[in-house]
Amino acid sequence: MPIPNLVSIRQQLDRAVGPAPWYWKTFPEFRSVAGERFVWTHHGEQGPVGYVVTLAPEQEPERPRLALNTYCRPFLASAQYLGIWCPEGRNIRLAGFDLDHLKPFDVAEVAGWFKQSSDRIYSATPPIADFQIPLTLAAGMHRIEVPPELATVDELILPTSYKAMSNDEPAFALFVLYLQAGLVEVLPQRWFTAAQYQVGKQWISRAARDQESHRIFGECFGAGTFLLEEDGCRLAEWVEKR
Repeated sequence: MPIPNLVSIRQQLDRAVGPAPWYWKTFPEFRSVAGERFVWTHHGEQGPVGYVVTLAPEQEPERPRLALNTYCRPFLASAQYLGIWCPEGRNIRLAGFDLDHLKPFDVAEVAGWFKQSSDRIYSATPPIADFQIPLTLAAGMHRIEVPPELATVDELILPTSYKAMSNDEPAFALFVLYLQAGLVEVLPQRWFTAAQYQVGKQWISRAARDQESHRIFGECFGAGTFLLEEDGCRLAEWVEKR
């Protein structure tokens, strides 16, 4: 297997999608089938829509089609569909949207919605695909039922908190989704424990697979950029340490 190129990994990390709102500038650009370009807007950290990120047509930024609360991450499901994943209780939720058919709404609606609801995604039109994966899955490979609208995606790597029964057990895991194949692989991060890190203040914010070595790398907020062993569960080295 090729030796990881740390310079390339740093460049790839800059493009890796992280959670809203902190990493909103990493969100993918999207152009609908109808040819309309959509843009992301972060509404700041103050006021009734603080920390909210919206998606709207470039020509109508004041008429959004989607609003994302904290910890949401978008991904391109196809030329037609935009996917969103986020934590929801003890599950990971994945939803797909056809932006050509989403109705616009007023940003003021979002303030009331997110204050009264535990939902992290708002739209005036229901998603065309919506399913959940339980966070209680054990380590290893599992079959999942994937809606056809999202089954075009080869791989998604989802960092998430993981229930640890002691300070020496993994407090974070990577859920690697192979949506085309209908599979999810759970990779507990055996190096990230409450005994070694300040869970909550430090957390894995994003992860991706190196295109050359195929090893997984990522960012641990408050600690640095890391590279994993080939098993995807153990720390190989720090690319950059904070």
